[in-house]
Amino acid sequence: MSLNIKQTIQELKKSNCSTDTNFFQAVTEVLESIKPIIDNNKIYEAHNIVKRIVTPDRVIKFKVAWVDDNNKVQINRGYRVQFDNTLGPYKGGLRFHPTVNEDILSFLAFEQIFKNALTGLPLGGAKGGSDFDPKDKSDMEIMRFCKSFMVELHRYIGARVDVPAGDIGVGSKEIGYLYGAYKNMTSLYEGVLTGKQILFGGSHIRPEATGYGAVYFAEKLLELNKMPQLKNKICLVSGSGNVATYTIQKLYHLKAIPVSCSDSRGVLYDKDGIDLKLLKSIKQDRKNSLKLYTKTKKAATYIDIKDFEENQNNLWDIACFAAFPCATQNELNEKDAKNLFSNGCKVVIEGANMPCTPQAVDVFLNNDILFGPAKAANAGGVAVSALEMSQNAAMQSWSINKVDKKLQNIMCNISQDIHQTAKLHQLGKNYVKAANITGFKKVADAMVALGV
Repeated sequence: MSLNIKQTIQELKKSNCSTDTNFFQAVTEVLESIKPIIDNNKIYEAHNIVKRIVTPDRVIKFKVAWVDDNNKVQINRGYRVQFDNTLGPYKGGLRFHPTVNEDILSFLAFEQIFKNALTGLPLGGAKGGSDFDPKDKSDMEIMRFCKSFMVELHRYIGARVDVPAGDIGVGSKEIGYLYGAYKNMTSLYEGVLTGKQILFGGSHIRPEATGYGAVYFAEKLLELNKMPQLKNKICLVSGSGNVATYTIQKLYHLKAIPVSCSDSRGVLYDKDGIDLKLLKSIKQDRKNSLKLYTKTKKAATYIDIKDFEENQNNLWDIACFAAFPCATQNELNEKDAKNLFSNGCKVVIEGANMPCTPQAVDVFLNNDILFGPAKAANAGGVAVSALEMSQNAAMQSWSINKVDKKLQNIMCNISQDIHQTAKLHQLGKNYVKAANITGFKKVADAMVALGV
């Protein structure tokens, strides 16, 4: 029986909130990609693989009560979506941001299944977080919130059960507080969280991993397609968090010229190349605006978000060879994609999770722009998280060079795997479908082998 995507989505909506737009967008993309192999493989139908793989194992929701600096009790919502552990323990970040809700986390956890599968490492897919906003909180408030959050979360995680990491709003400071709370409650010293500081079991280059990995992936994909490398090429990067910052840093390592970054308030453009040291100093304080950059670099331009052209992000209207959207989901729309094409962009690599809308992706694919989808291109973060888990399990700490080399190998292997899948299934340069098929087959075949 042929996979009926509309019917599957409708059935899924009966058990989910109908406003779960991000989740259903991600599910639809995957189902459309894998339809040919589902239709031609009866064993997947016999094991009802599609229905099983789009339904989370569990969604955990809980109240987080904490005390602010004025001794007032505050309430936030906490979540953990444990989507699938077929290949290994649940793995995925924790996000602290006002926009966090079940829809976003379900979408991220679903994507995480296939991203983790692509790494070739034994990892399942999960995501979690809270609508807590650490930006305007003191360190003591963040610590108290993290402790309260972990009081509930620790019941559901473990080194061989579920291993969260950081994400937006959850850096090494928050991970430290969360890990400290976990140790106090369980008396266990184990690799239950990744992204820890080196002092207590963290891995080298974990903060850099997603950004570095995206650039390694891009270089290999360009090589496989016999296209020019990034050296001396103008590159656009959005965002100014870890992913964007270390994408910029690795681009400089390869002698590329990254000329942009952004935050929630606007876009920064420096035709001479972003001053990485200045960017890092400004963003040490999350409350700082990138506009401060122009006080030191007079030739740089800052565009406030209120001054953007209608229905577009002005960052993507800058001429470039390569673009790396590294901010947030659906930040690059159809109009932005057309602007990139008209300004000569040859390659787009997703550093953030699903930063390009489906309409934008269609523009790239229809105009022969090499496109690296997030689940393949930004797998570097989870790859190094898995390497941290390995180090913790062996009570070891590997060198920077060893971790970096392993990361580069993993990202190059992902590029090669999806390139081979694209060839095998005659997909041309449609690496969206290739990544979905590659990741899906790894999980689906394991589901069949394990039984119900």
